[in-house]
Amino acid sequence: MKGRIIVLDEIGGRKAAALIVDGALQDLLIDPEDDTPLTGAIYRAVADRPMKGMGGMFVKLPGGTSGFLRQTDGLAPGQRLLVQVTGPAEPGKALPVTARLLFKGRLAIVTPGAPGLNISRRIKDENLRDHLQTLADAGMAGSDPEIGLILRSAAEAAEDEDISAEIAELRALSAAVMADLDGGPELLLEGASAQDTAWRDWSEPAPDEVIEGGFADHGVLDLIEALRGPRVDLGNGHMMIEPTRALVAVDVNTGADTSPAASLKVNIAAARDLPRQLRLRGLGGQVVVDFAPMPKKDRAVLDQVLKAAFKAEGGEANLAGWTVLGLYEMTRKRDRLPLSGLLP
Repeated sequence: MKGRIIVLDEIGGRKAAALIVDGALQDLLIDPEDDTPLTGAIYRAVADRPMKGMGGMFVKLPGGTSGFLRQTDGLAPGQRLLVQVTGPAEPGKALPVTARLLFKGRLAIVTPGAPGLNISRRIKDENLRDHLQTLADAGMAGSDPEIGLILRSAAEAAEDEDISAEIAELRALSAAVMADLDGGPELLLEGASAQDTAWRDWSEPAPDEVIEGGFADHGVLDLIEALRGPRVDLGNGHMMIEPTRALVAVDVNTGADTSPAASLKVNIAAARDLPRQLRLRGLGGQVVVDFAPMPKKDRAVLDQVLKAAFKAEGGEANLAGWTVLGLYEMTRKRDRLPLSGLLP
């Protein structure tokens, strides 16, 4: 499949979405089980107890569930507050939440507590930026000065009336949710499903085609099946990605050619593809990479490739660098459930 294609279907009776770019699987979203909170869900919570050593506080959520909040300034046990789910809970741990709420649409994001009207930096045309600023000013006129707005890059190709309508919709939604502080723990706004997230976040650049019900017909199931195994082919070499209880171990191999040039080539290929592979597999936390043997002088090249690859990825990653044993360490935020637990 050539071009940028979004395919919507189901896996195991749950909604799913795949982003295919020139035949390669770039992203994959699958809804979890029905009782698993979705990222972006907003709850009315009750502050429970602080965890001084961890720099945060547990909060009570509906059904006896606990959330863990890192922003604790001004909070006291028993106080009601609104929190938003930032990602999946690790086994045996509280659900990660934030008090900095975001109301996301395809074209705009309303940001309570973060004032200011901002235009995506990806929009370069100064005349268009000025026009969008005018739309933003008009759309937020009369709103609480502590509520901000971000116009996303998809607004570049959108009609004025669509932008204005979405701003009004998000403003009304945020006002209704922010005013609902009375009562005990309760779900106030569900998170976006896999397909809703695809429509919202994969629209820029605009897809060449959107296909519904086409995983089997368009080779998506085969691309997903390849993610079940640890091996990722890289030309003449490959890497093995294997999650353990403590960390994600990555081993890069050159194959038959063990020359320094071959090692550097396969290491660069692994570094470029690693962010995509971790995202598709839903892997995060501590990641340790054993690159193919190469001279220390070539590490600087690999450092730059890794930095560029993870910067383009856009997720939260901390590239710690090389250990004394020649391994490369990093951490990646867990922003979705492991794929292995979502596939039937």
